[in-house]
Amino acid sequence: MFSAFLAGSAAAETCIAPQPPFVPGDPEEAREYSDIIRNDFELYIRDIELYFRCLDDERARAFEEAREVSAAYGRFLNLIAP
Repeated sequence: MFSAFLAGSAAAETCIAPQPPFVPGDPEEAREYSDIIRNDFELYIRDIELYFRCLDDERARAFEEAREVSAAYGRFLNLIAP
């Protein structure tokens, strides 16, 4: 039973937020690199959506784990009750 809990804990996902795109303060540089910067923004938007999904999935996983641990704790308390 305890090992099942540990195996479930190992499945936790690490969600890593993407870095926001860099935009140069100099308008000339911003224009010069506009294609690269535009692409960086599009990648950021894609990645932040993936990050939000990851957080949602991890929250659901952690909630289910907490429910299972709570039930296991209840069974444990029943085992040791006089």
